[in-house]
Amino acid sequence: MKTWHWIALGVVFIISLVLEFGFMKIKSPHWWNSIPAFYAIWGFLGTVVIIYISKWLGKLFIFRDEDYYDA
Repeated sequence: MKTWHWIALGVVFIISLVLEFGFMKIKSPHWWNSIPAFYAIWGFLGTVVIIYISKWLGKLFIFRDEDYYDA
């Protein structure tokens, strides 16, 4: 990525942190909204699960032996 991409990403990150922890104090009935960075952690764990399930399914259905077409 170019330098200005990293700068723009950093600015958006800082703005989102300031908005989340400074101004967006909304009372929510859900317990998980009180955990800082819950949705970032949830997204990361979901991505990890999707990757491992897709690797398992790939090995189960897609990958074949080297001599699959020779047999």
